[in-house]
Amino acid sequence: MAGSAPLQQSAPAGRTPNLVLATSASVVCFWAWNSVATLGAFYTQNLELNPATTGVLVAMPVFVGSLGRIVVGTLTDRYGGRAMFTFVLLASILPILLVAVGGTITSFALVLGAGLLLGVAGTVFAVGIPFVSAWYEPSRRGFATGVFGAGMGGTALAAFLNPRLVAGIGYFPTHLLIAAILAVMAALIWFRMKESPGWTRNNAPGLPKLLDAAKTPVTWKMCFLYAVVFGGFVSFATYLPTYLRDVYSFDPSGAGARTAGFALAAVLARPVGGVLADRFGPKPVVVASLAGVAALGWVVNLQPDGEVPAGLTFVAMAAALGLGTGGVFAWVGVLAPPGKVGSVSGVVSAAGGLGGYFPPLVMGATYDPVSRSYSIGLLLLVVTALLALAFTIFAVRGRAKVEVAAA
Repeated sequence: MAGSAPLQQSAPAGRTPNLVLATSASVVCFWAWNSVATLGAFYTQNLELNPATTGVLVAMPVFVGSLGRIVVGTLTDRYGGRAMFTFVLLASILPILLVAVGGTITSFALVLGAGLLLGVAGTVFAVGIPFVSAWYEPSRRGFATGVFGAGMGGTALAAFLNPRLVAGIGYFPTHLLIAAILAVMAALIWFRMKESPGWTRNNAPGLPKLLDAAKTPVTWKMCFLYAVVFGGFVSFATYLPTYLRDVYSFDPSGAGARTAGFALAAVLARPVGGVLADRFGPKPVVVASLAGVAALGWVVNLQPDGEVPAGLTFVAMAAALGLGTGGVFAWVGVLAPPGKVGSVSGVVSAAGGLGGYFPPLVMGATYDPVSRSYSIGLLLLVVTALLALAFTIFAVRGRAKVEVAAA
């Protein structure tokens, strides 16, 4: 098309500030989305929960955040990123406040129900992918979606700050602070964000669009792969504080700091995965990621002793998962037809979220308190990663470069 040449020759005005705004909104939403998981030890003690019940509690926001992405991705195609970012941020405030009330009055039912509603914060991913993809040409969408995906660094903020904030200013004020940050971010988005000049509203009915996305073979291939890599990240990010407490006897602050390091490593690796996918094609990036996850899952199962060996193992696992998430969504951002990026990315990102919902339940249900072991859950991760690796190698057609895939 004649109109596409200027887009590739010069960047449209406002592209970088809008990418920064979108990523910042994602950081704040991920912080809120993981607020329950990062205080798992607090709820275990104050609500007198066993490991299985704690697993249900920390996984609950993931459930709605996953399924909600399907709807939110479709709505983003219709209403645009500015409106949907604002909606998601504002809609997350009430659940955060309800979580605060539930934890204060030690009501498991209220925290569980509020956590279910808090899943709306996790839908932010289905807003950002179509929004940033519209700003960038196909050859740079791996970079753009990788940078936006680094917004999952909000998980690191939640893991590092929340236990310390609770210890420093109290449980209820901590959640008030998160609610205030959500409100400020929503105002910034509404007054400062702009849609890409190339974005056009898609007013097609939502259900047919989702059915159309479901009929596309690449959608389901990417769903499976993203469920493994992003689901793996979400699983570790939500359950790692509990794991480190049970296996390595860390206190909440110590477990939170190490979980933050894990999340940060994945965050830094994600845009690298996107850039490498732009340069070499997504397939080798995803293959390397899954091979690493399988190998490192086995090492984690061996419970490496000592701060450095265990720490390096978890950081390497985070980096492998981060590379994979960047590689998979480089495929999605390029192969999804214009006007359908939201619906396709919504389905794929929902699969990723669901991939992170079930493992914490499995980990809690299969924990052996006598040996302080999570072997069953970790070995299931190894097997799943190997199956996904074989699937990527033999069932997903690779392309030399993203530019070719976009043709």
